[in-house]
Amino acid sequence: MSAPVGVGVVGTGVISDEYLRNLTAFPDLRVLAVADLDPERAAARAARHGVPRACRVDELLADPAIEVVVNLTVPAAHVDVGLAALEAGKHVWSEKPLALDRAGARALLDLADRRGLRVACAPDTVLGAGWQTARRAVDAGLIGEPRTALALFQTPGPESWHPAPEFLFQAGGGPLLDMGPYYLTGLVHLFGPIRRVTATGDRARDTRVIGSGPRAGVEFPVTVQTTVTALVEFARGGSAQAVFSFDSALTRAGVVEVSGTLGTVVPPDPNRFDGDTALHLPDGARTLAPQGHTASRGTGVLDLVRSLRAGEPARASGELAYHVLDAMLAMEESIARGSAVDVGSTVEPPPALPVDWDPHAVSPAAP
Repeated sequence: MSAPVGVGVVGTGVISDEYLRNLTAFPDLRVLAVADLDPERAAARAARHGVPRACRVDELLADPAIEVVVNLTVPAAHVDVGLAALEAGKHVWSEKPLALDRAGARALLDLADRRGLRVACAPDTVLGAGWQTARRAVDAGLIGEPRTALALFQTPGPESWHPAPEFLFQAGGGPLLDMGPYYLTGLVHLFGPIRRVTATGDRARDTRVIGSGPRAGVEFPVTVQTTVTALVEFARGGSAQAVFSFDSALTRAGVVEVSGTLGTVVPPDPNRFDGDTALHLPDGARTLAPQGHTASRGTGVLDLVRSLRAGEPARASGELAYHVLDAMLAMEESIARGSAVDVGSTVEPPPALPVDWDPHAVSPAAP
């Protein structure tokens, strides 16, 4: 039996509650500190989840007991915080996207490689029982060879419910970089790496208004495309059509359909960890209930720690996150150029999680 690995969380925004609820429940981990630019918010999160202390970021990075830094800052800070953590000798889990550009993402991965450290990155929803059940169905050949897919995310936008949504409408946000990682990571798990993309984009409004919270009514600028439509071609064959939009009054989110040579599989919402999978075959349709663990955000942090102990690659690896970022940036370039853009990177999809993978069990010591 191994001792729990010390974890520090940087950034205590909206998503941090769900992370902390899970990270503090996994026996392989021990959350030792949280840090934020707002010390009162950090202190409140620490108290709520029983974390021993709240502190400044530099204090967290200086703690020798912390081996993994969970970076939940806004996208514009992902690289700076990640580099600082790596310089301090910590492994890094980052919220998506890994960076705002390829150079920043490459700097993270290259520094980790030089230091003998690891970078892993959200989304880890693809490791949930829902998507993993769909993945196992495809791996088992139940729909034959995957050939085409549809990915659809359409909502009015997050400003109606998010109390501080500005970053979601700036570089690193928008429906593409904010929601695209869920859908594209899932598709890479099923089809393999992306080789080329063709995209168009639009911005419905140049400003938005915060709809909830203490700053309701505040108007802010929009600097990114708020609808992106893309054709995605995969290196091993097959293609997908994808729509990511913050401009639709008709909400249609969580839609992924994958058709193969023998049938069609409809996985659950890639932004969720659970949900049924629908399987449509010539002899009829059936539903596959999710099989696997019931944990949510933070699962990827645990997989990172367990992969370190086992000497195996992490499933939500930095290399996978880089490839998905590379594809999304290629989509932005395709919009600007009006032509198809090749994706320069490649990646090997990780293996599926074993059905009996249990986040609430204590993993064995490394051999």
